[in-house]
Amino acid sequence: MSKDTENSPWTIPATEALRAGPHTRVADIDADATPGFEGDKELGTRLLEERGAYLSDLQEKLFANGRSGDRRSVLLVLQGMDTAGKGGMVRHVIGHVDPQGVDHASFGVPTPEEKQHHYLWRINKALPRAGQIGVFDRSHYEDVLVVRVHNLVPEKVWSTRYDEINQFEREIVDNGTTIVKVAMFVSLDEQKKRLAERLERPDKHWKYNPSDVTERALWPEYQEAYQAMLDKTNTDYAPWYVIPSNRKWFSRIAVGELLIDALERLDLDWPAAQFDVELEKKRLAQS
Repeated sequence: MSKDTENSPWTIPATEALRAGPHTRVADIDADATPGFEGDKELGTRLLEERGAYLSDLQEKLFANGRSGDRRSVLLVLQGMDTAGKGGMVRHVIGHVDPQGVDHASFGVPTPEEKQHHYLWRINKALPRAGQIGVFDRSHYEDVLVVRVHNLVPEKVWSTRYDEINQFEREIVDNGTTIVKVAMFVSLDEQKKRLAERLERPDKHWKYNPSDVTERALWPEYQEAYQAMLDKTNTDYAPWYVIPSNRKWFSRIAVGELLIDALERLDLDWPAAQFDVELEKKRLAQS
């Protein structure tokens, strides 16, 4: 049973409030919204710490079971435009758990070696090991988003990838990995604000890429690509969750709740000792 805080501000469970559906329209997403959550930033920040501790406990059980032969794992897929907060999600949500139990991968422009292989080759190599929480900062969905928007391959090529991805994810799930797919959306104005902040702060210059401004001109094309992604790859075994991300505190607690739900559904317990506990107590006392 979930260790919810008393009087939870979630009026609708995050898994229900954020689940993409047939009526989800990317163009209509209110990036300032906090679906299913009644509370302010102060409450959200406090809740993140409380639930983060519980997330850590669940992750430790997953890790312990993985060390004891359990093949299950969890994969968090973070997909979003630049400045959506993917990096912050890793620091502020995944940062609550033991790093030795996390397999993190970031997918940028394919390397020369990766270009010699099928686009899913590098993804398959980075899947989480047993007992791990895997995190994809960007993912295989770049190959139906950026690739589509910039016409990097013909339409007859990228248009077949939706079905390929569905089949690939079906195999991943069948092999024991729970997939949590998060589509993070910021508004065009909020993105501009965050990019401006990067330019004003020397400690943020390393995060700024001049191409980000160029990409802003393609916002309508990206909206169309994200809509197709949600429409074609939102499956029962690997559903999409839509996260309004103008309010960073909300997006973080939302993803934290989705991870907690995924781990709870594994119904984890501590693995049984593979030795005689009482005998070992006696041996230790006599040593």
